[in-house]
Amino acid sequence: MINAENPLIVQSDRTLLLDVHAPRAEECRNALIPFAELIRSPEHLHTYQISPLSLWNAASAGFTGAQALETLKEFSRYEIPQAVGVWISETAEKFGKLRLVEAPKEKNENGQDEEFLYLVSTSPFVFKQIEANPYARKQLVPCDYVAPENASVELTEDEKKFCFRLLLVDRGTVKQNLLKLGWPVKDDVPLVDGDPLEINLRETTAAGKPFEIRGYQKEGAQALVGDKGPGTGFGTIVLPCGAGKTIVGMTIMSMLKTNTLIVTTNITAVHQWIDELLDKTNLTKEQISEYTGESKTISPVTVATYQILTWRPEKTGPYPHFDLFRKNNWGLIVYDEVHMLPAPVFRVAAEIQAVRRVGLTATLVREDGCEGNVFSLVGPKRYDVPWKELEKAKWIATAECVEVRFGLPMDREIEYAVAATREKHRIASENPLKVQIVKELIEKYPEDKILVIGQFLSQLDELSKELGAPIITGKTKNADRDKIYADFRAGNIHVLVVSKVANFAIDLPDASIAIQVSGTFGSRQEEAQRLGRILRPKERTSRFFTLITKNSVEEDFGTNRQKFLAEQGYSYRIIRYKDKSSFDELDEPLSIEGCGL
Repeated sequence: MINAENPLIVQSDRTLLLDVHAPRAEECRNALIPFAELIRSPEHLHTYQISPLSLWNAASAGFTGAQALETLKEFSRYEIPQAVGVWISETAEKFGKLRLVEAPKEKNENGQDEEFLYLVSTSPFVFKQIEANPYARKQLVPCDYVAPENASVELTEDEKKFCFRLLLVDRGTVKQNLLKLGWPVKDDVPLVDGDPLEINLRETTAAGKPFEIRGYQKEGAQALVGDKGPGTGFGTIVLPCGAGKTIVGMTIMSMLKTNTLIVTTNITAVHQWIDELLDKTNLTKEQISEYTGESKTISPVTVATYQILTWRPEKTGPYPHFDLFRKNNWGLIVYDEVHMLPAPVFRVAAEIQAVRRVGLTATLVREDGCEGNVFSLVGPKRYDVPWKELEKAKWIATAECVEVRFGLPMDREIEYAVAATREKHRIASENPLKVQIVKELIEKYPEDKILVIGQFLSQLDELSKELGAPIITGKTKNADRDKIYADFRAGNIHVLVVSKVANFAIDLPDASIAIQVSGTFGSRQEEAQRLGRILRPKERTSRFFTLITKNSVEEDFGTNRQKFLAEQGYSYRIIRYKDKSSFDELDEPLSIEGCGL
């Protein structure tokens, strides 16, 4: 049966094409959000992908495979390929086939209590498959089910028959390994309560401004906390940069009212978290501390960096600061910018499974493909709002993305032609024409606050000198860094040169232009974060410029970086630069005539 008015085309490779001009396109887009991932969103046809992880994320939030199929049937223009329907049903049903539940404590040979869990299944097939796997056998032992006292979760008769026992400390590792085998685990073991802490949000900030939680921020916090019963209290919240992920984190803290450990990307972000907590909650300075390279104190609310946690004096030695996860009776761990979670912290996250935890991020894209680790160890995606939806509601700024392309000077062309691939990237990135173009863009926008962002320190040092602008790199002292950021916010300076240290968790609300002069080999994650520096709500349109040496590897890497922005619905304007008059077209609506064709 064909319904030509419907907006969706379901393809046999499990991609979905959404015709944005069809009558019900907006309704369909909202219906796809729970279980499909947006891959590309150019002007006319948007592409979504259904993956095992997207279905299991949906299932963890209570959205079933049957509901996904009904959604596809309602909006599909053509018949759904039969194989796609079967795959969705079978894949979604895998979530819930395995559950972690409580088990009685037992005495070990020293007479001490040893804590265990049960992994139970409704299926003898799944049970036998796991039992036969050599990796699973390392932690899972088939056993008879014995009900613990005051069990919080009821089991079916089948689950009582097909039961493994595992040590409590192996909880995260088992979940991680089984996900790799294609079997997601539903974790129904109750989480422990940490020490109580009376945390309340203010109605008026300490700075005297009205403060109200936005609707989507409340929804995100509630999706994580749930009813505080088994299966709730852990997961990931995905919101665009500038949408107030910190506010969501503080709202969760106020709902749980417990000692909280916050882990974030750098010392500047630590200070911003502390400032926000003091401004918008009833917490006092005595109740909050930082755990960084500069100060290592522990309070009911402690804010640490990933760097200090992953530091170790010897390359193969232990991580001495991992003890921070155990030095307080935490009731909540907040992983800020969770997509940046380093591998060693995943190891701790595998151990710390009894504590409520939330990951905050603008994108779950990881260039190492470890999104599954975030799902199994921090928790599934509980809440997500598309960037363009918040832009439409004016919660984040309207943004235009502009790529400026130009050639290498003749004296650099031969050097580039004979260079190795990695060296080609550097030569293209440090094209000397970029300094001139940055100057011309700054001259064109004298009223804007402008960030010049790059990868290579020698290039950034040159730009800082040529522009007479301050520079922030990894070598900048934290006190100097905080002062420069404060001067930028206050309007004392309107151009700031920053290295990749500014990619993450930096709040510069009035920045309206970013000029990217070099980047990290086409990282979509980096592109999202850099765009996020200029998305705080404002009246004027923000502009994100990327300077690209044409006919070079930089152009190839740029194509990959654009992919993330296209996924979020941003269109790209491409300017073929000749001289500063090339920028006059920025004052005109985007059209093919402006593409230099």
